[in-house]
Order: sequence, then C-alpha cells, then structure tokens
Amino acid sequence: MKKTIRDIDVRNKKVIVRCDFNVPLDKERRITDDTRIVGAIPTIRYLTEQGAKVILLSHLGRPKGEANPRFSLSPVAKSLSEKLGQDVMFKPSDLVVDENVKKAAAELVPAQIMLLENTRYRKEEEENDPEFAAQLASLAELFVNDAFGTAHRAHASTAGIAKYLPAVIGFLIEKELRYLGEALDDPKRPFVSILGGAKVGDKIKVIKSLIEKSDQLLIGGGMAYTFLKSEGKEIGNSLLDAESIDIAKSLMQEAGEKNVELLLPADVMAGLEFKPDTDAEIFPADAIPKNRMGLDIGPEAISQFTDRIKNAKTILWNGPAGVFEMPRFSVGTRAIAEAMAASDAITVIGGGDSAAAVEQFGLADKMTHVSTGGGASLEFIEGRELPGIAVCEDK
Repeated sequence: MKKTIRDIDVRNKKVIVRCDFNVPLDKERRITDDTRIVGAIPTIRYLTEQGAKVILLSHLGRPKGEANPRFSLSPVAKSLSEKLGQDVMFKPSDLVVDENVKKAAAELVPAQIMLLENTRYRKEEEENDPEFAAQLASLAELFVNDAFGTAHRAHASTAGIAKYLPAVIGFLIEKELRYLGEALDDPKRPFVSILGGAKVGDKIKVIKSLIEKSDQLLIGGGMAYTFLKSEGKEIGNSLLDAESIDIAKSLMQEAGEKNVELLLPADVMAGLEFKPDTDAEIFPADAIPKNRMGLDIGPEAISQFTDRIKNAKTILWNGPAGVFEMPRFSVGTRAIAEAMAASDAITVIGGGDSAAAVEQFGLADKMTHVSTGGGASLEFIEGRELPGIAVCEDK
C-alpha cells in the first residue's frame, strides 16, 4: 500500500501535483473530452481545503521537447478554474520553470493553485533528466503523483522528481490501484475478462496474465482473427497478426490446460472495405469470404459474450469488439457495454478505446471504475511495476 495525501500533513506546504491533463482538443483548441480533468479534481480540492499551496504539472500531446503554442495547457487552466470555482493561475514558460515561475511559486498562499506549462516543452522531461527534475522539485516541499495515465513512464515529472521530495499518491491513482488491483488479485468469481484491440503480439503478457486469473476470457476485435486463423479457420481479408499465429495457438492451449474458457466470436459482421458505408453481411467466423474483412462481432457472438457477462461477478474489459468509431460496426462493442452497465458485477474498464467507447455510449457512470490510463492499465494487468507509483512512499 502506498501513502496517499491523507497520510501526510499538507497544511501551509507547497505541494507539486503531477496530473494527467493530456486531453483532446479541437482545431479551435477547445477541450472535447474533460474526463481526465474531472478525475483530478478530488485531489486538488482536498489539498486546497487542507490549506496547501498547490502547483500542478502535466504534459499535453507530443511537442517533442520544444515550446509549441498548439500544445499549451492554457485551455486546461481555464477549464480547471471553472470546475473548481476559483482562479487557477497559469504560468506559461517555454522553459516550464524560469525565474518568474519560481517567484510565483514562492509567493503562493494557502489554497491557491498554480498550473505550469506543458512539461514536454522540455526534452529533458522524457529523458528523466535529474537537473530538470530538480528544477521542478525546487518549487515545492511535497510531491503527489496523481497521473495514472503516465505512471508507466519514468519521466522527470513522474518519477525523477521523487528523488528530491517526499512522494505520495493522490486519490485518482489510489482509486485505480484499488479497483484494478482487486479485480486482478482477489476477484469475486466468476471473473470474466474481455480483450479486444488489433494485435495479439501487443498483448501477449496481458493475455497470459489474464489466463492465470480469469475464469473466462472473451476475445473480440481485430485480435480475434489471429486466434481464429490459428485454428485453421478462413478469415478472409480480416486483420491478421501473422507473426503471432503460433503464439495464439499456444495461448489457447494454455487456457485449456488451466480450465479457462477462451471464447472466440461465433460470427462476425464482415465488409468489403474498411469504410463506414461498405457492403457488409453476417458470416460464421470460420467462413469469412476471401474478399471480406471482419469489422464487428455478429449477433450469435453478442449472445455468447453477453451470456458470460450476465453470470459474472467481476468483469475487466480492455479493447473494443469491432470498429466502434463507425456506427454500423459499433453494435458488438455497444452490446458489451450495455450488458456490463446492466450487470450487478464489479465492472472495470481498462482505459484506452474501451473507456472512449463507454463514454461515447453514455454508460461510463454505470461502470464501477473506468481507468484513465490505457497503457498504464495494460502494464498493471501484466504485473509490471509502474515507475511513477514505485517511487512513492509505502505506508
């Protein structure tokens, strides 16, 4: 167990908080999804209520180590001010930390909030440069990491800074560790895992980990076709991770040996092209015509998947069942989301596209937990140590 902000005295202390404000912006630089900002509010509000002087850090996009107005955090400062009901002082600097920023940090009063510019304006951020980490640390007396989405990266603002300041986690990371941890370490059973996404090769360790822990593992999305191919089935032009056919075969064998049901779709919606308006029909998953590609799971597969979901006590979902961004091929993904929303089970969405899907369908608030970190949640499921959490103090 890691220490949280509840376990330390933050009164009148300058506290630097690494948040994940890597939010999507439209062409006018308006925030199109504020989920990550909303997720940071409880930690920020607690700190101000306790009389801390709060300094916020985050990256946004990929400015590649150079100052670029397109990636400025100014829209985030405006959104935070509105949500918190108080002015969040934004201190833009191409260097992130300069003399003006240091002066402003030194003059902060209790319950005041300051946001620094995009940490990735400095190439030293992703290099986990000790000097840049020390510059950030010099602004404060305590470090709080609440950016689960970047906790798997050992960067200056996520891990390096903890070498210079006492470090604890915020409420968002605490929640992530609780729900993801309980789902994996002590799940109420039956425990059903649902995996989608494109390539088997990208998720080998995740699949292995879930075979060890799950009662049933449902495979949808692009990766299902590699598993079907490994069984000698005709998948047409569907997405194939050719290098992973033998791996898929061995994973199915491993699941069988451990009495884990590894379930593949019985049928699919297959189109002629990867286009929203392509001609598409339902075919058995073992008889997809050579000129067609699977773009979603079919009605029989939906019935298979939702039956397992209805009987589950814990459900972990990472990766859509089809090309949900195209409405015609979002049926399977939506059916999974709706079945989970209607379930009495503990429902955990492992970030990334699955989180985007439940948000799109308006079902996020019906889930027990929606993770804010796609890559971080996958590495956590694999059982890997996340550097941004490992550096924080244990209880």
